[in-house]
This record gives sequence, structure tokens and C-alpha cells, in this order.
Amino acid sequence: MLTTLIHRELLDNLMTFRFAAAVLIILFLMVTNTAVLIKDYERRLAGYNDAVKMHQRQLYEKKTYSAGEVYADRPPNLLSIFNVGFDKRLGNQVEVSHRYVPSLWDANIHESDNPFLDMFASTDIVFIFEVILSLLALIFAYDALAGEYERGTLRLVLTNSVRHGHILLAKYISAMLCLLVPLLLSFLLAVILLTNSASIILNTHDFLRIGGLIFASAAYLSVFYLIGMLISAAMRRASTALMLSMFIWGFLVLVYPNVILAVTRRLEAPQARTTSAFNQIEQIWEEFERKRKHFLATDAFPGEEWHFSVIGGGSLYAGLSDDLGRLWYIYESHMHFETLGDEHESKIPYAQNYFRFLGRLVTDTADRTWLIRKPALESVYIHPSNVEKAWLKLSPVGLYDSTTQAWAGTDILGVRDFFEAARQYRHQVIGYFYDKDVFGSRAWFSADKGAPDWGSLPQFSFQRVEININAKRALPDLCLLLMINVVLFIVIFLIFIKSEV
Repeated sequence: MLTTLIHRELLDNLMTFRFAAAVLIILFLMVTNTAVLIKDYERRLAGYNDAVKMHQRQLYEKKTYSAGEVYADRPPNLLSIFNVGFDKRLGNQVEVSHRYVPSLWDANIHESDNPFLDMFASTDIVFIFEVILSLLALIFAYDALAGEYERGTLRLVLTNSVRHGHILLAKYISAMLCLLVPLLLSFLLAVILLTNSASIILNTHDFLRIGGLIFASAAYLSVFYLIGMLISAAMRRASTALMLSMFIWGFLVLVYPNVILAVTRRLEAPQARTTSAFNQIEQIWEEFERKRKHFLATDAFPGEEWHFSVIGGGSLYAGLSDDLGRLWYIYESHMHFETLGDEHESKIPYAQNYFRFLGRLVTDTADRTWLIRKPALESVYIHPSNVEKAWLKLSPVGLYDSTTQAWAGTDILGVRDFFEAARQYRHQVIGYFYDKDVFGSRAWFSADKGAPDWGSLPQFSFQRVEININAKRALPDLCLLLMINVVLFIVIFLIFIKSEV
């Protein structure tokens, strides 16, 4: 009997205008938007490659180690085509230096040569599903029971000793099969377009991640279909069910997420926490300055002249501000020397000894300030973001967006993986400096004995996390989506069996 009911409901849905319209609208939007998204990805990839080459060229042009600027660049995430998340919103290049520990707030974004394209590329594939497919799911569901109440066909079906649960299952399964057709076709077309791009290569893990996106999308559509079915079970008129469904859809998809974003983003950062961190970091650098002056006063070179009449163009200062993203100590030497006169040779060993001491002291002090910057930045930026995310999860849209970001690797954790890799790379660079005694070398401040050996410097490489990490990050929100499905179906069943037909 269940098979017969499913067959009947499936035929009814397939022969409706709304099914044909759903397929045509979704496929049209997917083809046109995916083509734009691919072009946007290729442009960002070209920008990344140009940035890597530019940073390498600029590094090799520097004549001293102290003048060199080493950068870590993050390539665009291929799966950002499905859900862009934070991939374009947060920094993707950061300087790697002994002067400070790089973090999310120290980064810049590769420049765009076409901001007009950015405006269109912001509508990713998941956004289309969030808005269009959720609306179509409600349109499929609003008259599933209310329409049969009006027509009297439900009473006729129940006279044949058909179980209430079988009726609900048949309607749910048939409608979901119809909704999965445009969903699966959309992903299939997107993958075909991706594989036809010369700059895009999908590996096995990428296909598994796309599979996770498909499963999350199906669970999201199921939630909205069951919401519509719940309304249909509680109403006796299809027109009333349709109006209420549109109101619920507008609130969950359009109103609630935007209200939450508007309210949470107006909250100011805790000024007391910012001021406290600023004061602690300032004390650390004051201690640094005392140690530096003590070294100058007690070393073998007479007086307290830090540049030893050799490095005359340098400056040493504390770059402090209330902006926690710039609370670090900066040492810079603006002037490097192609040649040094004979009168300077006797002072070179003292300068080398000083910079050897200073390089380690700056590195250690930067590590100490990071112990304060990290929790402060978490409190000022990450905690409000997590609060915003938690409020958004009260809507299926927030859960779906969070789940798909985790699968695609464009969530904030996926972006922060890059900065963790940058911090690991900083340890490698500093270790290289220590092993080669770069801080104490003549090449740190002078090019008269040869240029720095930039070719032997460790190279930065960033790889996305494994598929099991993506699944682990997506699982909690995905489970919540599935739980909502189960709860909604139980509520619908209880309402339906107690209703008078």
C-alpha cells in the first residue's frame, strides 16, 4: 500500500507546473551563476599567483636581511564557488617576521582589479539554494494536506484502511524525490562546468566534500518541506496555508538572519578588555627597552650608541595603538649599505653582536606579547562572531550556511588554518635565522660582502585540511538539521492523527 501511495503522489507532483518551473528556474540560475563564479575564482587565483611572484621578486631585490619582507599567501578555496563563506572576506596575505606573531588581524587582501565582478560573484550556489529551493519546498508542501482537506480526497483515502503514517511518508518521499531532481541536476551541472575549466582540478576529497554539501542541502530542503507540511496539517484551507508558509519563509530566510547580523554587528568591542591588553603589552615592550639599554650600557663598545656610527639610517620604536591588530614592536632599518669604509671595520663586530642580541630579544618579546594578544583578540573579535553564529543557528538557514561552510572549508576555522600555518612558517624562518646566525651576520645590515641567500630560505606552503576534519566540523550542525527533521515529522504525525477529516 505504501508503494502505491508513493507512486500516486509522485505522479501528481511530476505532472504539476510547479515541478517544471522549479527545474527550469534552478537550472537557469545555476548555469549562469556558476559561470560567473568560476570566472571570479580564476581571477582570484591569478591574483594569488601574481602576489606570490611579486612578493618573491621584492624579497630578492632586498640587499640586506633586515630589509627583507617575507610573506605568506593563501590561495583561494576552490569550493568557495559553492559557499564563499569567509574565503573572500578575511585576509589572504600576511607578513612573516620575527617582530610579531601573525594573526587574522595582521593580514591584507589581494587587490581586485574588477570590483564590479565582486558584486555579482557574492551570490554563491548555496545562497540560491537557501532562498529559491527553500521557497519551492514550501510551495510543494503547503497544499499537501490542506488541499486534500478542501477537496475531500483525504477522507476517501482513509476509508480504505490506510494508515496515517503511510500517507505522510508517501507525501514526504514523493515530494523529496521531486525536489532532489533540481538539486542533483544543479550540482551535476556545477561539477561539469568546474571540470571543464582549465585552472580547476577536482580531487577525490573535493568530490567527497561536494557529496557532503549535497547531503546538507537535502536535509535543509527537507526541513522547509516539513515546515510547509506542518502548516498544511494545521490548516483547513490551502490559501491560508500558502499565506502562512510565505510569512514563515520570509521571516526565516530574509528577516531573521538580517536582523541578527544588524544587531550583533552594532555591539561595540569591550573597551576594558582592549585597554587592559594594551597596557600589558606596553609594559612588556618597556621591559624590552630596559634590557636593550642595559645591553648597550654594559657591552664592550663605549657609550650607548646603538648604531655604532655604522647603521645611521635606522630607527627603533614601539608601534602601539588601541587597535589590537597592530600591538607589536617593530624594528626597522631603512638604510642598508652597499659598502662600508675602513674606518667602520673595527666597529662591525660590535654591531653584529648587538643585532644578534636584539634579534633574539625582539623575537622572544613578540612571542610574549602574542600570549596577551591571542586571548584579547579572541575576546574582541572571535567571541562576538561565535555569538552571532549561535543566534543564526536558531534558523535553518544559519545551520545550513554553517554546515556548508564547514564542508567547503570556507568557515572561519578553515581560514584560521592558514594563519596557524603562517605561525608555523614563522617558527621555521626564525629557526633558519638562528641556525645561519642571520641576526649576527654582516648581511643583516650591510650588502658590501654579498647579498643575502634568499634561495635557501624555507618556502611557505598551505594545504587544506583533510576531509575527515571538514566532516568533524560540519557534523554538529548537520546533526541539528537532521534532528529538526525528526522533530517536525513527529509533530506533523501527532497533529494529523488527531485531526478530524
